[in-house]
Amino acid sequence: MRRNLMLALALAAVLSLGVTAIASALTSNTFRAGNLIVTAGGGTSPSTLSRTKYTPVNTTIFGKIKTSDGTHPSAMREVVFDIDKDVKLDVRGYPVCKAGQLTARPTSAARRVCGKTTLGTGIAHAQIAFPEQAPIKVTSPITIFNGGGNARKMKLLIHTFLTVPVPAAIVTQVTIQKKGTGIHSIAKVPVIAGGSGSVLDFRFKVGKTYKVGKQKRYYSSAKCPDGKFIARVPKALFKNEARVPGVAAQTVIKGSIAVPCKSKR
Repeated sequence: MRRNLMLALALAAVLSLGVTAIASALTSNTFRAGNLIVTAGGGTSPSTLSRTKYTPVNTTIFGKIKTSDGTHPSAMREVVFDIDKDVKLDVRGYPVCKAGQLTARPTSAARRVCGKTTLGTGIAHAQIAFPEQAPIKVTSPITIFNGGGNARKMKLLIHTFLTVPVPAAIVTQVTIQKKGTGIHSIAKVPVIAGGSGSVLDFRFKVGKTYKVGKQKRYYSSAKCPDGKFIARVPKALFKNEARVPGVAAQTVIKGSIAVPCKSKR
């Protein structure tokens, strides 16, 4: 909602699901916009990368969202995210899950049906805030499935399952494509609990090594030619769907961040 605010790379990465390879060690940053306070961070394994050759990486991402006055936080609804050419993704030949296969399925059933398409797992907490009731904190596993595509354009499916107020699967669809020499992604997060739900925190790990015939392939790989990754967030949208008094109907955060990495000599 204010200019020159930077969204942490890891926050965008939870919706883009592994589009980035971020800092070489687990680090975090805190950002503020309106009454929102966002702490996010992560790291890669391995921690040191070649200057010129793409190296397979696994990425750990974590984050926390709260408000300065303790009220229910606005809900993340959309993130547009760009990262430079030092990161590469590929799902060619990897098994594919369809969004319809995840609808209404709890985590165990979703993993049973689409387990071979898994790219990452983690855990998240959300807060459900109904009028005139105390907020309810719920826990849900995160599962990241391959929704299909190739090295230039792909789709990811983020599955979570809430048991409150009624059992419901939340499937976030993320589109990722090449843009120039970098990667452009758009994640649209569904309404949670009729607008009463917001994400509080999350942690997940994404990355996969697989074979197509005799050829080994990697979901995510990165290189570190100049000691940093450049990430840009032209739009990160939060909506006050629970209609918390005194909070703007929506908060838009824009910005960029240079995240350090270590280069092999």
